[in-house]
Amino acid sequence: MKKLLLLACLALPCAAHAQTINFTTEDYAPFNYREGKEIKGATVEQVEKVMAAIGVDYTIEVLPWARAFGLARTAPMTCVFATAHNSARDPLFKWIEPLLIDRNILITRKGSGVTAGNLDEAKKYTIGTQREDYTEATLKEKGFTKLDVASDFNATLRKLLSGRIDMMPISELYFDKLKADQPVEMVTVLSAQPMGIACEKGFPDDLRAKMQSALDKLIADGEQKKIFLKYGMNLSD
Repeated sequence: MKKLLLLACLALPCAAHAQTINFTTEDYAPFNYREGKEIKGATVEQVEKVMAAIGVDYTIEVLPWARAFGLARTAPMTCVFATAHNSARDPLFKWIEPLLIDRNILITRKGSGVTAGNLDEAKKYTIGTQREDYTEATLKEKGFTKLDVASDFNATLRKLLSGRIDMMPISELYFDKLKADQPVEMVTVLSAQPMGIACEKGFPDDLRAKMQSALDKLIADGEQKKIFLKYGMNLSD
């Protein structure tokens, strides 16, 4: 029997080297989103290029953020992106980064009358965010108590535009695109952080190293910047 298994491994890749990486993400355009049956976005393209460079099979699934994040915590060979890397999350995953370096800002609906010169002044307002999103933890850490937690980003945005919440946190890069289509304006800066791929703790170290090397090359070659410019985002310092 052992001889037969050895012959099978010689003829075909062994299971340990033929596993598929399962990526999870959320619907958060222009970073990662569905367009019909296709999954697109600036971080999706980076993941696709990284995986093409190392030649490993993969899947990408768009899910509500809490589920996407939870699967990467518990399911072998599963990674979630784009995930904010902070001190609380650091020991929970193995990381490949950065897919981008981003500031997170608080925005409001134009004409809402909401104003805040700093975070302390913002705390009197109701802030919307998404369950298990890093901004939920960030807001709590910074002393915000009037939180409205929705299942996903689009639900929070609908609440903001309808006046059901006063402010919401959003990527500054995404805000530059959103304000062209929606009546929103910036209030103040919430946080700044790298965003990366977060993989389940048992993820193979050699595979993580190959993915990191491929991403490093993507950045060094200027391909990452080209991808963001393609989606209308300027990453210049």
